[in-house]
Amino acid sequence: MSHSSNAIEPPIDTERLLLRAYGEDDADRVIDIQSRLDVIRWLGIPPYLPMKDRAEALVWIAKWSDLHEKDPRLGGWAIEIRETGVVAGTAMLVELPNGEGKVQIGWHLHPDSAGKGYVTEAALAVLSAGFASGLPEIWADMFEDNAASAAVARRLGMAELGVIDDPWYGGRSRVFRLTREQWDARFEQKVANP
Repeated sequence: MSHSSNAIEPPIDTERLLLRAYGEDDADRVIDIQSRLDVIRWLGIPPYLPMKDRAEALVWIAKWSDLHEKDPRLGGWAIEIRETGVVAGTAMLVELPNGEGKVQIGWHLHPDSAGKGYVTEAALAVLSAGFASGLPEIWADMFEDNAASAAVARRLGMAELGVIDDPWYGGRSRVFRLTREQWDARFEQKVANP
């Protein structure tokens, strides 16, 4: 696989996944994921514009390396299924718009990879990387009717703040937050009660 030199390194290993930088070889899969209305309808503010071609995919891929180069705590990781080599989707840490440095976690999957626990496994690894890099808190911000992502955020142990007036994107959104202290306490509890 071709990966740029400023890409997210090193990759993050989990039990079933390899979270790694996107490379040009991933362009066809990126188009397949980013051209699906059932995926992109959860990713931003309408109008939803399906990805059209390889050139657009390569720009999308490059933005993740650029983001990571500007701030090594942030990025978008390809969620590669170790057993098959298929990219299931993306897990990301990005700044909230006008969030004064606040960081949110996000994720999306190709429908063929949904329902297998990949997002939860990948997101736990990304949360761990984010807190290890010094982030004091990580937010999750989603459409209020995004039941699947809300379920993931709950499985991650994020505190649900409910459906609120969204300070970053406008409108009403379901918002979750996890602090470094909450993250650390969760694992201290597991060590105390294996």
